[in-house]
Amino acid sequence: MAGHRFDVAWTFSLVALFFLRAHCFYLPGVAPEDFKKGDPLLVKVNKLTSTKTQLPYSYYSLPFCQPEHIVDSAENLGEVLRGDRIENSPYVFKMREPQMCNIVCRKILDKKAAKAFKEKINDEYQVNMILDNLPLVVPIRRPDQENAVVYQYGYHVGLRGQYAGSKEEKHFIHNHLTFTVKYHKDPLSGSARIVGFEVKPFSVKHEYEGEWNEKTRLTTCDPHAKRAVTSSESPQEVEEKKEIIFTYDVEFQESDIKWASRWDTYLLMADDQIHWFSIVNSLMIVLFLSGMVAMIMLRTLYRDISKYNQLETQEEAQEETGWKLVHGDVFRPPANSDLLCVYVGTGVQFFGMILVMMIFALLGFLSPSNRGGLMTAMLLLWVFMGLFAGYSSARLYKLFKGTEWKKTTLKTAFMFPATVFAIFFVLNALIWGQKSSGAVPFGTMFALVLLWFGISVPLIFVGSYFGFKKPATEDPVKTNKIPRQIPEQAWYMNPAFSILIGGILPFGAVFIELFFILTSIWLHQFYYIFGFLFIVFVILIITCAEITVVLCYFQLCSEDYLWWWRSYLTSGSSAFYLFLYAAFYFFTKLEITKAVSGVLYFGYMLIISYSFFVLTGTIGFYACFWFTRLIYSSVKID
Repeated sequence: MAGHRFDVAWTFSLVALFFLRAHCFYLPGVAPEDFKKGDPLLVKVNKLTSTKTQLPYSYYSLPFCQPEHIVDSAENLGEVLRGDRIENSPYVFKMREPQMCNIVCRKILDKKAAKAFKEKINDEYQVNMILDNLPLVVPIRRPDQENAVVYQYGYHVGLRGQYAGSKEEKHFIHNHLTFTVKYHKDPLSGSARIVGFEVKPFSVKHEYEGEWNEKTRLTTCDPHAKRAVTSSESPQEVEEKKEIIFTYDVEFQESDIKWASRWDTYLLMADDQIHWFSIVNSLMIVLFLSGMVAMIMLRTLYRDISKYNQLETQEEAQEETGWKLVHGDVFRPPANSDLLCVYVGTGVQFFGMILVMMIFALLGFLSPSNRGGLMTAMLLLWVFMGLFAGYSSARLYKLFKGTEWKKTTLKTAFMFPATVFAIFFVLNALIWGQKSSGAVPFGTMFALVLLWFGISVPLIFVGSYFGFKKPATEDPVKTNKIPRQIPEQAWYMNPAFSILIGGILPFGAVFIELFFILTSIWLHQFYYIFGFLFIVFVILIITCAEITVVLCYFQLCSEDYLWWWRSYLTSGSSAFYLFLYAAFYFFTKLEITKAVSGVLYFGYMLIISYSFFVLTGTIGFYACFWFTRLIYSSVKID
């Protein structure tokens, strides 16, 4: 017995380890690059980002130092949609060769350049760089814990402050960067791999003697005199006609961290323990509720079916109440049945996309090192899942005895994508107006339309053709010609009330994880715990199914047979709570002040909530569909 218990515990531990540590797997197919001493290391610059505006800008939209030729790196579809603009930079290092006080360039600011720098400093913009596919981070010591370091992605363009004894606020630029490149050395070959890329930014008003020329030596920062920049005591002010000299140092540090686990330090969140506790807590609550719901349903249903099957005399049959009475109407097609088919088909498309994407993420294919991979995978999976959308939509349409399947197929292909595309187009126009790099170029927009019309629409038609061709599913009971009158319902069975109540439990299953997802989207953190996300997704499916089945059962017991749309809306109403939570998050966690940024936030959250509605609604609908067919096929109908 003890051995058996040990085996079960060991198996469970392995499964748990697979799910919860899935984020540590490195992207298969990405080969490490080995560098010998003196090999050039090319630093690339990415977009400027701000959590205050949510509008990314390309690095060279500010008058920073530029290389001779600016070369764009090839970006994938996901990177373009994220607003990534990866370009080369004037910063060139040599492997394991420290450099001190390298002068990049000297700039005299005109009115336009000074204004641009000030605006970006006011909006707390951060500069993002990349070296060997690793993002640049600023290590920040936590005052509440000894030797605890958190990493901030990218360094601030500058800061605001006052001179001692002055009340006037000035803008200061970070014009000196002290880079630290961490490497792991191979003792056999002598080559090294880069495992960390850090920076400490400083604002320094550089000084020099005489006139400026290419051979000028700085007095504030001199490699010959071993004078390094260690503080921002004499900062560089941003004003028109002011001179700014951009400089940098490079240090190399040997590290014990191996290349395969170099992302681990980046991915360790500051509130990791809270995250674990919250997820486990949520799991326990939801599993307890699920157990309760399942127990009630099984006991009640078993009693009902036994009672109905034992009714023998005509008088007893006439006196019966509850869900058996509506057997002649329960499978009557609902109003707007074609629209329901469209929404169910779209929900199946979403469900398939998320399920396959989760599996890819668990296997490590969508690790943060693959920038834009998640977005690209979502789009491609959405397009190819059109086959299942068309099939499920047509199957349901045939069940409702519909004949115009092509019309329903067209609606399935266009209704949801067109709505999302229209919102996206308006938001993109707003971003264009702000001259942000987050605006999707015309070429990418054309590629998205091509994916939609060229692949998704034909696949939906193929799926619909095969779905409609198959014989219709037979209902377990016959439908009466004349609809039965629905008795007056209790206040708590009011459709609006029961639908809103039904959405609380599915939302409760995901809202803690939702906090971390919103933080990763809007506060530019990496989201990596796909193992947890998969568990939460499974819990979401269970809760959507169970709450819909329970409320559907109560509805049928009240002799109300209009369950088709209600089952979809019951679990789908969790999207309403998601949008409310997004509004709460906006006002409590974000510091967005610009109207355009606010419109962008609520526009994108509207798209996410609408998608969540379609997904959860479809899960609830299919659960209720299976449940009604099961119970009505279990009783003897005279």
